[in-house]
Amino acid sequence: MLIAIVEDELKLSAALESYLSKDDFDTTLYNEGNAALEGLINAPPDLVLLDLMLPGLDGLSICKEFRKHSTVPVIMLTARVEEIDRLLGLEIGADDYICKPYSPREVVARVKAVLRRTSVSSEDSGNQRLVLDESVARVLVDGNVCILTAVELRLLKAMMERPGQIFNRSQLMRRIYTDDRIVSERTIDSHIKKLRQKLSAVCATDEFIHSVYGIGYKYEVPV
Repeated sequence: MLIAIVEDELKLSAALESYLSKDDFDTTLYNEGNAALEGLINAPPDLVLLDLMLPGLDGLSICKEFRKHSTVPVIMLTARVEEIDRLLGLEIGADDYICKPYSPREVVARVKAVLRRTSVSSEDSGNQRLVLDESVARVLVDGNVCILTAVELRLLKAMMERPGQIFNRSQLMRRIYTDDRIVSERTIDSHIKKLRQKLSAVCATDEFIHSVYGIGYKYEVPV
């Protein structure tokens, strides 16, 4: 498996490369943000070790942009403890983080753990055309990445949990808004429209969300 090490401290990247190679991982090294993003997109590895502070593009910017193209696991490396909530939040889609200073042995262990976790997740969802990944607010459509807002994610999840069931707008509102706010039923129509557009952008040949005239909406996987 190929591990991309994006780290501008050459001693650290050399140490990580050495320890990973002992466990039979291949590695590729980047020490500048812009070159790293281009390399990751053009030749995706199996996992990315991504430092937060880099010359050129920083790690947050790289991760956000990379997530538009790939679901490859990303482990952030950071000495900035105050950034941890952002690293693991929905904002950028990192799979894990490791705080500096760290032991290279710990990094290798975490790499193996994340690869095992994502491998199991992939096997579990292998027969599904549309797969939700709530941890990073995205959906995979035939393996293609589609980034959703939190409301769109809850809306899609509610319908996916009961395929074929027709939901009226009031039922959907109760499922996506948990704070008893008062919103127009047209708000649901707007969210559905945007959700359909996003799904269509990654799969133009099939439709997953169907309108039922005079009633509401339902989710069905095309045969």
